Amino acid sequence: MNDKDLLVLAAKAADDKRAEDMVVLNMQGISPIADYFIICHGNSDKQVQAIAREIKAKAHEFQIDVQRMEGFDEARWVLVDLGDVVAHIFHKDERDHYNLERLWGDVPREDIAEELGQ
Repeated sequence: MNDKDLLVLAAKAADDKRAEDMVVLNMQGISPIADYFIICHGNSDKQVQAIAREIKAKAHEFQIDVQRMEGFDEARWVLVDLGDVVAHIFHKDERDHYNLERLWGDVPREDIAEELGQ
């Protein structure tokens, strides 16, 4: 599975659990950590956990290793590391506080609306 397919897989999983305001940053050539960041949020702890759980389940379904998942129990900012794709799933209140979109404001955004059927 290539990076773009992995991105779409993770984004669809998040969308299936009604992740809100999803933004995809193309980090290729910018960050050695990942090629893509997915940033989204849920409106409750349970929704944040459900989004993270679904991304992990879809990855395992396609035999993709989740390299790490952090922040799941607290459900304020969950990071799901799939290698070349890292999902940042925030609780709505925390997303505004950390504002990763502003931090990485110069990074190109990837439009995946068509792949999500939007």
